Amino acid sequence: MDSLAIRRLSRSWGTPVLAAVMLLASCGGEGAPSGANTASAPGITATTITVGSHQPLTGPAASGYSEISQASNAYFRWVNDHGGVYGRQIKYLYVDDGSDPQATSTVIRKLVLQDKVFALFNGFGTPTHLAVVDYLTSEKVPDLFVASGCDCWNQPAKYPQTFGWQPDYIIEGKVTGKYVKDNFSGQKVGYLYQDDDFGQGGVSGLDSQISPGNVVSREKYVPTNTDLAPQLATLRQAGATVVVLYTTPPFTAITLLTAAGMHYNPTWVVSSVGADPTTLGGLLLNYSNGAVGAQALNGIVTSGYLPATSDTSNDWVVLFRQIHDKYIASLPFDGNVEYGMAVAYSFVQLMNRAGRNPSRQDVVTALQKGQLDQGPGLVPFGYSSSNHLGYQGVRMAVIQDGAAKYTGSVYVATVSGSVTSCSGCASKTMPANGIP
Repeated sequence: MDSLAIRRLSRSWGTPVLAAVMLLASCGGEGAPSGANTASAPGITATTITVGSHQPLTGPAASGYSEISQASNAYFRWVNDHGGVYGRQIKYLYVDDGSDPQATSTVIRKLVLQDKVFALFNGFGTPTHLAVVDYLTSEKVPDLFVASGCDCWNQPAKYPQTFGWQPDYIIEGKVTGKYVKDNFSGQKVGYLYQDDDFGQGGVSGLDSQISPGNVVSREKYVPTNTDLAPQLATLRQAGATVVVLYTTPPFTAITLLTAAGMHYNPTWVVSSVGADPTTLGGLLLNYSNGAVGAQALNGIVTSGYLPATSDTSNDWVVLFRQIHDKYIASLPFDGNVEYGMAVAYSFVQLMNRAGRNPSRQDVVTALQKGQLDQGPGLVPFGYSSSNHLGYQGVRMAVIQDGAAKYTGSVYVATVSGSVTSCSGCASKTMPANGIP
């Protein structure tokens, strides 16, 4: 791997930087129900809702993922410009932890103890969030829509305030495994995966669907080592003609470039986490000094649970692009931006469901009652008193001409159950102005 790629992937913790944005908008806007606002909980005043998050604004996960919090913030600004939630402004405090769990612990305590946030929203990453989930539980702070597909968030008895949002890695792996089994029958399959809950969860799902005899090589990597040539050489020597990647975007790009240099060209099947076409196209250009771009992505199989960002006929995509162009036009419009806006929509919907003057427990109760619709998601949420996971499945897609094109049915699953098609699954009709 060249030095440019290694520099881009090196850790750069720095000092945690608070990216706090006070969203300006008039309160008591259009359609606000009658009644008086009161200061009903920490972070809830008559005029504001304050929520916080830890995000990778710098460090090894910043490529692409640093856009998520900015996109969520843009959606909140849109909501505030249309009257807010029960007339309240949303104040979103998102803090850089550099993907360092020690930094996460420091900044989360500040958000809870000094900034008095009402809830944690979309805290990013499994190792980082595991460093604070016990603390949030002890403080009874709602821990909403963790930005990680780890099954560890689905422990209602241990973590009663914590809820996931994106599909569980095991569930996505199951649907992906079914696709590989159905579409590449008889071919030799290899795995390349990140050696943590992300990769291990994906492999667990794959193994539930793909016969062990068809898997000829299982290779793993750690994010601190950017040299994937040994793993790819092993996959090639084993004769793997289909390789499933559970990789983050930087390592997807490294895999593609390294394999191309070895003249190794299997069919690539890539987790949704590491396959956003816009993000990957940019990384390929950067890592190859402009020699390789999005054309190298043609034919990659992936999965998704939100509308394709290239689908200009989709009302949600049109809305999110409009918000993007108004508030964060300097960022690329990609899957990370769509993710950030979609999860922010879910938060606003939840705050509406929780009532005009909610307590922290009111938010938890609303989620456990299954009161959220799926919004732009292609599949339903699974929230209940016994299930704290979010979206329950994915749809497979193939990347062509820099865009993911969905194919086949939407599939849903549970961690311990079977994979089934969902003929009625589709995004919900978008409400007026895209505000629940």
